[in-house]
Amino acid sequence: MAIDYKNKVIWITGASSGIGYEMAQQFDKLGAKLVLSARNVDHLMDLKKTLKNADQHLILPLDLEKIDNFPELALQVINQYARIDVLINNGGLSQRGTAFETSMEVERRIMEINYFGNIALAKAVLVYMRQQQSGQILIISSIAGKFGFFLRSAYSASKHALIGYYESLSLEEEINNISVTIACPGKINTSISMNALSADGSAHGVMDHNQDTGMSVEICVNQIIQAMKKNKREVMVGGKELLAVKIKRFFPSLFWSIIRKQKAV
Repeated sequence: MAIDYKNKVIWITGASSGIGYEMAQQFDKLGAKLVLSARNVDHLMDLKKTLKNADQHLILPLDLEKIDNFPELALQVINQYARIDVLINNGGLSQRGTAFETSMEVERRIMEINYFGNIALAKAVLVYMRQQQSGQILIISSIAGKFGFFLRSAYSASKHALIGYYESLSLEEEINNISVTIACPGKINTSISMNALSADGSAHGVMDHNQDTGMSVEICVNQIIQAMKKNKREVMVGGKELLAVKIKRFFPSLFWSIIRKQKAV
């Protein structure tokens, strides 16, 4: 039986743009009560104004590098709604720089945001999901979590790490009626490349061809939500680039001959 999200309390990180923004749009239409988190409060306020049920949503600023704040933020959600039904761990940062040139500061920052910040928030929320004996966590990994690619070493590592971590967590938390869905988007038409970190830590600042020509974010999010409704453990979303995952698994030599010819941006 498909999950009904009407009146469910759904906490979305990275809600100010891209997949997170569209998640808010679609879950608002499904009647959910949303907690909208990101660093940019002005963007969150602009988002809230576009939502049909704006009065039942909460803006909760969050910085994924400041994990010590997460228990208090989770408590604020509980004080507002008395429960947390769904955590959408979407916030993150991409990369455009070679492994050799990327500074250790950038390597660590990407891991802090994409991995440590992600799991720290999940830990803060799990306290309450365990008390409820129910809950659902959506993790936005990436096709880069399935294989490495040019200029994505730290980003790919962080997304690989999320898959391993949450596959383990999902097994451990089944007994508490807590489920995990891992989404692996491919080329999606968002501005993720604009804010990606270059080797020196500056913003990439370019809308890459792969994003510009990718699947619409509306279709991407709809497919992810359909997978969540069915409680799927994993969903791959994108175009023909998803074939690379199967090719790598069954024809690894062919995979490497193909992938080295692909455009990095």
